[in-house]
Amino acid sequence: MTQHIQESCGLPVNKDPTILYEDNAACITQIKEGYIKSDRTKHIPPKFFSFTQELEKNKDVNVQYVRSSENAADLFTKALPTTVFRKLIHNIGMRRLQDF
Repeated sequence: MTQHIQESCGLPVNKDPTILYEDNAACITQIKEGYIKSDRTKHIPPKFFSFTQELEKNKDVNVQYVRSSENAADLFTKALPTTVFRKLIHNIGMRRLQDF
């Protein structure tokens, strides 16, 4: 979407694939290899898997594994232990005003 907006505005377009950081190995396998039928995926239509697999094949997205303990998205989706919370807050650049 960002590339389309940049192109429409006449701005230089970055053709690098969008990097998706994922901490679930099964999800990465599903994206790279397509639909894998199991008890947990039987309710999901296969067409959704083919779309994400096509994006990966066309190099529109690059799916990379990130350890759960280093996944910054967990800040917004999970209750974390204090040490992990502080580490991730620091990694995304948030600081307390007292620290400056």
